[in-house]
Amino acid sequence: MAVNVAFIGAGSVGFTRRLFRDILSVPELQDTHFALTDISRRNLDMVARLCQKDLRTNKLPATISSTTDRRRALEGADYVINCTRIGGLEAYKYDIDIPLKYGVDQCVGDTLCIGGVMYGQRNIPCILDFCQDISEVSNNALFLSYANPNAMNTWAANAFTDVEMIGLCHGVEGGHHQIAEVIELLINKGKTKKDKGFVPVGIRDVDIICAGINHQTWYIQVLYNGEDWTGRLLEGFQKHPRFSKTEKVRIDVLRRFGYYSTESNGHLSEYVPWYRKRPKDIKKWISLNSWIGGETGGYLRVSTEGRNWFMKDFPKWLKAEDPLIGPEDRGSEHASYIIEALETGRCYRGHFNVPNDGVITNLPEDCIVEVPVYVDHNGINVPVVGDLPLACAATLSASINVQRMSVYAAVSGDVTLLKQAVLHDPLTAAVCDTEEIWQMVDEMLVAQAQWLPQYKKEIPAARKRLAEAKRKKTYRGTKTWNGAARKKVRTVAQLRGGGEKAKGVLHADKAGASSKKKAK
Repeated sequence: MAVNVAFIGAGSVGFTRRLFRDILSVPELQDTHFALTDISRRNLDMVARLCQKDLRTNKLPATISSTTDRRRALEGADYVINCTRIGGLEAYKYDIDIPLKYGVDQCVGDTLCIGGVMYGQRNIPCILDFCQDISEVSNNALFLSYANPNAMNTWAANAFTDVEMIGLCHGVEGGHHQIAEVIELLINKGKTKKDKGFVPVGIRDVDIICAGINHQTWYIQVLYNGEDWTGRLLEGFQKHPRFSKTEKVRIDVLRRFGYYSTESNGHLSEYVPWYRKRPKDIKKWISLNSWIGGETGGYLRVSTEGRNWFMKDFPKWLKAEDPLIGPEDRGSEHASYIIEALETGRCYRGHFNVPNDGVITNLPEDCIVEVPVYVDHNGINVPVVGDLPLACAATLSASINVQRMSVYAAVSGDVTLLKQAVLHDPLTAAVCDTEEIWQMVDEMLVAQAQWLPQYKKEIPAARKRLAEAKRKKTYRGTKTWNGAARKKVRTVAQLRGGGEKAKGVLHADKAGASSKKKAK
């Protein structure tokens, strides 16, 4: 029987079609039925038409249905893939802009810091709704979620529902590629690829163990030719002509901790209190060559550009010739490999977000960890990692405490617990005092009220507190501070002028169809 795969948030700008093509690159999965659902009929129809075009071009037996009725899409599903962005870019803009008034300068704001905490408040009620539907109408489906904040979403699903959710992210692979480049640089000692005796090094040559929490995972073992290169990575990153300029935060953390961390320079800079707390120092630590280098509101900018480009150029996409679906076209996102492993028995090893339950022995049992996982016909198997180095575990513990409070606040609608979560966030605490944090959270609750049903009874009180408060001065006495390193959103014409490099904006959208309403 054909496998049934449902996509929630299928109107995602580029993500749904990429995963759709990945699944179809597996011969045994080419008769899969895909059920696409989104609250935006326009986005849903555009993505469905592009996917139908792929089926016609490749003459594949797979089928597609699309509906704005989520429960209908989930009926009989074997796998559910979550690509939502609750509140869309409208809500996300508040996550970046309001904190700037208080001096909190974020690059991404979708995992931790004040932006990530508020994103979790919007996501978690929807995650619980999704899980209820999956439990009631699916075929005991495995829930694979790409939506951020990944750890908070996965925590809520596994702690408060009977649905098994796995959080998926590609951060570990990105750092793996960088480490391979660094080892290649060191062993070749100045030789180039054109020189005789040059030894290429790829990720298949470098075996890693990476463990931690989502977006803060540590490469605790790096093996090449049977030797551990962990202690030599600092030298390599400092010598690398590109990484030495674009990964200054990650290199400094490597220098202080002894271990390289996943995610981009911009991501990591906002999870810890040391690099973005003084505006005059932010540019010292970031790179503006790419948004992931640490640009203020960088991910919001490229997500906005990608959406605008997609909307404008959709007719051209329908006419364009696309690569044939096959193994050579397959991406590295985990979802298709997990489904393949469970359905065919071919073993797959990846790094996923799962409940800890003793996997990392010096982190809390109840948290969500990102660790090596093996998948085959026997199911999903998570080996014990053991203790992390003490400094690494200490940094993660600070983030885990914020995540735990954020999850429980989102489930209960407890405003005080929400403010306490933000109070303990490393970067927010480095920048703001207690009264500023209380006022900032009230301002964000009022601005995002339409996506926060659990706080419905609390919003009037928050609005009243803001009206009556003797306002603290906002950062530098202005409400229009744009941060230390913000760029303007480019027009479609400017993007076209940027050539192929600019087209990367279409793949910057990690998760989610834009929407002005809470997901149904």
